[in-house]
Amino acid sequence: MNKKMVLMTVLIFGLGVILASCAGVQVKPTETNFKAPEITLESFEVPQYDGYWYYGAKTEPTKGEAGDHGAPLPMSFVFNITNPNSYPVLLEGYSFSVAFEGFDLITVNNIDSCWIPAGKTNQVRATTLITARSGLLSLLVTGGYKLKAKGINAWEALEKWWKGVSDYSVPVTLHEGAFTFSANGVTEVLPYTVTIPAM
Repeated sequence: MNKKMVLMTVLIFGLGVILASCAGVQVKPTETNFKAPEITLESFEVPQYDGYWYYGAKTEPTKGEAGDHGAPLPMSFVFNITNPNSYPVLLEGYSFSVAFEGFDLITVNNIDSCWIPAGKTNQVRATTLITARSGLLSLLVTGGYKLKAKGINAWEALEKWWKGVSDYSVPVTLHEGAFTFSANGVTEVLPYTVTIPAM
């Protein structure tokens, strides 16, 4: 083998080692290179629906104890979280309020954390539950004046929402959302709002 061939082989091998070592160098997260992750709502569902009902404390139940009780309405939201950075990012937690036709009924707070790998998308599920009783109290306490101003009856609104959300004929709005991300001491809180239109 001549000297030129040996030299070319050594150069190619050396270049390969340099390129491989450069590819393995990780970028350190900083305020200037941190890109905000993208949050999108993948799906929404009511995983179980037991109808709309309510009974007061004076009503004698078939089984159990008397009290003010209302139908449950579970809701499940699946979010896609895409990390555009060249390093992993930690989702530290999130919160958002759930509103039906402009009336807030519950606020979701979650402090479960998860890592989103560089350039990848993870799914995060948020599940919550409200009852006709807790919905009524929320309406009367936080939305009482608004109901009165709009001439809306709380009971009629609850029944409409319970039936409409379950069959996707009433829009659901997530607002006042805050998703907290961090990477190596860099922290960013991203706002989030979305309305799930009625079908």
